[in-house]
Amino acid sequence: MTAKIQPCLWFDKNAEEASRFYAETFPDSRVDAIHHAPGDYPAGKKGDVLMVEMTILGMPYLLMNGGPEFKFDEAVSFQVSTEDQEETDRYWKAIIQDGGGQESACGWCKDRFGLSWQITPKRLMQLMAAGGETASRAFTAMMGMRKIEIAALDRAVAGK
Repeated sequence: MTAKIQPCLWFDKNAEEASRFYAETFPDSRVDAIHHAPGDYPAGKKGDVLMVEMTILGMPYLLMNGGPEFKFDEAVSFQVSTEDQEETDRYWKAIIQDGGGQESACGWCKDRFGLSWQITPKRLMQLMAAGGETASRAFTAMMGMRKIEIAALDRAVAGK
């Protein structure tokens, strides 16, 4: 069943490769269907992979091989809320080291396809929601990080 609304991600000939990477990286993720072009189109030929329907972390997505005209940028990113440092480290490693991506600041990273991700421990969000000095200290600590380190956040909040 097609979702009433779902993100459509524009790729340049590597939507199927991306779908397999996301399905291998995130739980509750899978490639649901691969659709081939019924005829030639500006970015490809009849029979090329045109669209991939998939589920990432339980949410439906459409990945489309639209061609080289448009690229991902940081204006759109996907925030993945993690339970603990182990889960944070696992996703970070999959995207950066194993996946050929690049790290950025404050828990942001970019996969090899150019899509931006925020790997965000729930603990960071709890500390930010606390407000006041707790939020201020957590925020200051986060601003100096690439991958979010929960223990460092807790030390900063404790004033250590």
